[in-house]
This record gives sequence, structure tokens and C-alpha cells, in this order.
Amino acid sequence: MTITNTHLGPAELLSTVPTGLFIGGQWRPAEDGATFAVHNPATGGVIADVSDAGIADAQDAVDAAAAAQTDWAATSPRQRADILRRAYDLLLERADDLALIMTSEMGKPLAEAKAEVNYAAEFFRWFSEEAPRIDGSYGQTPDGNTRVLVMRRPVGPCLLITPWNFPMAMGTRKIGPAIAAGCTMVFKPAPQTPLSSLALAALLTEAGLPDGVLNVIPTTRAEQIIEPIMTGGVLRKMSFTGSTEVGRILLAQAARTVMRTSMELGGNAPFIVFDDADLDTAVDAAFAAKMRNMGEACTAANRIFAQRSVAEQFTSRLADRMAGLIVGDGTEDGVQVGPLIDQPSLNKVSRLVEDALSKGARIVAQGQVPDTGGYFYPPTVLTDIAADSELLHTEIFGPVAAVRTFDTEAEVLTAANDTDWGLVGYVVTNDLNRALRVSEALEVGMVGLNTGIVSNPAAPFGGVKQSGLGREGGRVGIDEFLEYRYLAIPSG
Repeated sequence: MTITNTHLGPAELLSTVPTGLFIGGQWRPAEDGATFAVHNPATGGVIADVSDAGIADAQDAVDAAAAAQTDWAATSPRQRADILRRAYDLLLERADDLALIMTSEMGKPLAEAKAEVNYAAEFFRWFSEEAPRIDGSYGQTPDGNTRVLVMRRPVGPCLLITPWNFPMAMGTRKIGPAIAAGCTMVFKPAPQTPLSSLALAALLTEAGLPDGVLNVIPTTRAEQIIEPIMTGGVLRKMSFTGSTEVGRILLAQAARTVMRTSMELGGNAPFIVFDDADLDTAVDAAFAAKMRNMGEACTAANRIFAQRSVAEQFTSRLADRMAGLIVGDGTEDGVQVGPLIDQPSLNKVSRLVEDALSKGARIVAQGQVPDTGGYFYPPTVLTDIAADSELLHTEIFGPVAAVRTFDTEAEVLTAANDTDWGLVGYVVTNDLNRALRVSEALEVGMVGLNTGIVSNPAAPFGGVKQSGLGREGGRVGIDEFLEYRYLAIPSG
């Protein structure tokens, strides 16, 4: 089935998206016939029923990946690169329709969804260029008696698990390097947003990806199927993006077969505005870091710190920006903020704000939400937040900016690093020495300096502490899917 830029309405377009499991190059229903509903978070209405993979289906996907691995690993780097390049071109050609599919199942405004499709495509272009650059080395042992030949080979069949908040980009960020390295895949997308992943599988088939290389198993029964296939000994690599809580469980399961793992987990990002900062830059960066994807991002600015002398002005300007945002169905013209993904997410954000208010926090600004149903939360700015407020110690994952005041650099660094997470931090200052000093002192894997956006396919994405293991993107992104093989050759 082909996804094309048809310019159909949402309902007609969604009817063209495959809704079965994709195993061994074939679209098929779940073995037991089970399906699950996909909802539009802007209305709560059902937009599709998707096949719900069970354990037999998951095992079939593993078997298909294993059967395809040898031949796929034997393909040339250029063959794999050409498939990725064709997929890149197709993603850009179909960007409008793919964005509408994403908005329909996830809620982000169409402009932001299209930006994600373009971002997702860049991972395919980047790794199409990395595939021919897989290298090795040749040398001698110090005693001169042995030649040392080092090769790099694909890890083998991989399990890829992605979240709902960036359903297209999180797929390509994992699928791209796996294809480039010569690995086959079992791909489990989030049950809230399977349609983007199924559309991506159809597109990759059109780009020439051989049968069995990518197998897609949407499911609501992950707890039943993931552990058996991880501990079966066939899959050799697991790449997961999601919560730290689930990541811990998967790491324990991966340990049973010493499976290679990459984990991109939660975040609790500090955003620090120093008194010498350009306030236009600070507000723009804070807004970008907070409001990307309605705040539903692991990179979102969770804790905003403003130095006392600029705190009131910075907060006022950020509040004006937030309060004026148009909230609504992301498919409608002019909408800037869509709904949260589901009712539990809406309940969580509401609870975090209520907890902060009960401990003395103050609402500086709060926007409006449409009275149309759906899981909307108004863009909100809070100040005077008590140190024991729950929203400072967990991911908010919503359009809520929590601003605190600080006096000294040492004080804010202590507060910023007082967390189990360490994905990203943001620093706004015009002092170069301070910029370097603070960036080096932050316990994070990435720093945005005078910017609120750090994600880029050309850069290594990932964190420290309980924010994960490994890196995605950049020159090192393909390393997660390759292993070293050393060949000893006697001299003489």
C-alpha cells in the first residue's frame, strides 16, 4: 500500500493507511484477530482500528527478522544507502499527508507535524551518508609477530521501541542507523500513535527495503510479548525511547541474554537565564524549549531558573507569549497548541499544577482552551514555586512553565544538578567564560547555549545518569548497531 500526497481530507486519508501487522513483507491481521482503537486526542473520537499483536505474532516477527539477517548483512553499504536516500525523498514528497496522519493521532499542529516529518527524513539522509563510511583498521602487534585486522559488523536482529510524542522522528532515528549498519528489525511503536509507523513501513517498502528487514508489531500487550522475545536469544540489540521506569524493566530483561542496549529515557531539563542574558533571546529560547510539542518532550525545559535582577521582566515577557497562544485542534488554521495525548496525561499535568499551587505557587498567566472536548490544557506560567513541589521532580510533559529565582551561579548549579536525570540543560548568557563554565558543570548529555533546540540528526543525542545509555544521531549513532570483530594474522 502506498501513502501519497493525495490532499484528501483526514478521514479519507486515514483510510489509506495500513492497519495490519507488517511481518516478513506482508500485511496481516493479528493471529487471534485482536484490534485496538486509535483516538484523535483533539476530540477523543476513534480514527482507526489497528491489529493488536500477540505473542505468536511477535515471535513471527522475530523469526522473519532472523531469517532476513544474513542476506541483509551481506548487502553492500551503497545498496543500503540508496534505499535510505529513496526513503528520504519519499518522506519529503509525502510530507503533507504524513503530517496530517500524525496530527490526527497525536494532536500537534500541522505545521509542527510537517516540521517533524522533515526532521525525520533527515535521519534517513544522514545515515544514508554514514553507511558507506563504516570502517575498520589494520595494524601490527607491538612485537611484530601478528597483523591485526579489525572489522565492524552488524549487531544482528534488533528490537526497536518508540514513544508516541514524536512518532515519525523516533522511528527514523532508530530505523535509519539499523538499515545503514545492516541490521534487521522488530519495531514496536507506541499504541497511541501506530499509524505514522505503519505509514513509514509502507514507504520503506516502496523505497525498496527487502521483505523481513523491517517488521512492525503495534500492540497494547507489550507486557506480555516483549519479555519472551527479548529473552529468547535471537534478538541481539534493543533500542528504547520512553520513560525511565519502563527503561529499568527492559534493562533487567535484556540482562538475561546480555543484549546490547540503547536507552533514551526521561529528562528534567534546567533552563538557566543569567542576568547578562539578552532577554529577547532568553524568551525565544525558553518558549522553544518549553512549548515544542505542547511540552510533551523529554528535552522540554522542566525547571526554568531566572537570576533575580531579570526574573520579573523575563517571567512577564514569557507569560505574555504563553497566554496569547491559540489552543485547539491541530488540523485547524492558526492553531499553535494542540491537545495532550490522552486523559491520563491531562490528569497528570492538572495534578502537578494543583500540587504546586497548594504549596504557594502563583499563576502569572494562563491561556484559554476550546470548549470542544479533547485533552486540552491551557498554556500556563507559574512562579513562587516551593522546592518540594512535585513538578520540579518529575517530567511535566505539558504546556506549563515553572519559573524559579536564583541569586548565584553556585546556587543554580546545585539546584539544576539536583535530579536523577541528566538529558539536556539550557544556558542563556552573553559571558563566554560563564557559558563554558556552566555548560561543563551541568550534569547532562547535551547543552543548548542561547538556544532552546538541541535535537539535530548530525549531533549525538542522549543523556547521563538515569536519562539513558548510548547516543542516537551524529557520527556515533551508527555505532550502536555495529560490533567489532578482530582477526589475528600471524606475520611471516
